[in-house]
Amino acid sequence: MIRRCLTMVSVLALAACGSSVEGINETGPRPDLPEIRETLLPPMRIAKPVGWGDSVPQAPQGFTVTALATGLNIPRQMLVLPSGDVLVAEGRGGGAPRLRPKDVIAGFIKKQGNTKVESGNRLTLLRDSNGDGVADVRTVFLDSLNAPYGLAFVDGYIYIAEQDALVRVPYVEGQTQASAEPEEVTKLPSALNHHWTKALTASADGSTLYVGIGSNSNVGERGMAVEEERAVVWAIDRETGARRTLARGIRNPTALAIEPNTSALWSVVNERDEIGPQLVPDYLTQVRDGAFYGWPYSYWGQNVDPRVRPQKPELVASALKPDYALGAHVAALGLSFARDGGFGGTFVEGAFVGQHGSWNRQDLAGYKVTWVPFANGRPAGDQVDFLTGFLTEDGRARGRPVGVLFDPQRRILLVADDLSNTVWQVTPPRAAAAGQ
Repeated sequence: MIRRCLTMVSVLALAACGSSVEGINETGPRPDLPEIRETLLPPMRIAKPVGWGDSVPQAPQGFTVTALATGLNIPRQMLVLPSGDVLVAEGRGGGAPRLRPKDVIAGFIKKQGNTKVESGNRLTLLRDSNGDGVADVRTVFLDSLNAPYGLAFVDGYIYIAEQDALVRVPYVEGQTQASAEPEEVTKLPSALNHHWTKALTASADGSTLYVGIGSNSNVGERGMAVEEERAVVWAIDRETGARRTLARGIRNPTALAIEPNTSALWSVVNERDEIGPQLVPDYLTQVRDGAFYGWPYSYWGQNVDPRVRPQKPELVASALKPDYALGAHVAALGLSFARDGGFGGTFVEGAFVGQHGSWNRQDLAGYKVTWVPFANGRPAGDQVDFLTGFLTEDGRARGRPVGVLFDPQRRILLVADDLSNTVWQVTPPRAAAAGQ
């Protein structure tokens, strides 16, 4: 019965939406914004898992890709500790009740493209003692967590953004297991948790912790009461736990990072669905203090979303345009800036972006790690592919990238893949690795 319904839904969605229009620029500071193509259901298509087999992701010529660790339990975001060890947050959260028939169908389809392993709800420590790109030490650093996601390290403490609280544990360099129970810094909004991931980073001076909190709906269809302090970025005093709302209307800020040249806060953001396969572009933007980014009333600045009732023209008038479009429905979940010269060559100044991949357009988008070049702390060029091969030629998924992390000490890029449950390590050619 479900299969028959899904077949009917696919036919109706394709008839209503069609495929993407060629010639539309979905990326960069000035993306094309086609006309709204509102539908009862988006043209849903997920890349079915197939596994890596003997393959690995494809990096630029001369780079080497190894599996730092496999067999993880849904790896999401990562943190490099002062010792060089890598912490991996593993798990899955959420649990918002389905509101419409579309939610049931979409949930079933998305499930087909996800891993079947149980949620780890833990931090795993990985250590590559001999530098061969494969972890030879692996321990559960901290378990029994509530869907951990964002990670940060400041002044002897590891900070963890669970889906309902920001907590911390002390850390002594070299230890492989936490020596204390987590201490709560502040509670985080957790009602419904339609978007459960809580992104986290620390300010350049370490005094402030920034947490990204996603919306509880697509465009407010659950009512705005459940959106209180959702679709926001919080600034939290690290010492006291006091918080304030830094930015609003930022639908789902899934990763946060500090741009190293300006110390400015940036985020990748997942935008809304159901108004076309090429609307609305997910984006990379500087998170400006006091800014409103439009959700749910408008998109890409002041383009009104007609579905939202009541409208708020006074808010729309203040909505800022994001800085850089990444493409519609690419589901960007990872963000990390190159530091200290990056990999050299083309990859000196800019951002690596992990794109988990679409489920709500017929031509699959994302499923890769891209590079957005910067100059003087701002995006300055076309987005280019950095790590690919997550999709096969026939549109099946070997993996799906989530968190990305550039380690300037070892000049490597780490990529969490939550479909194959792998952390990949990307190493540059020998000359670049040596900083030459």
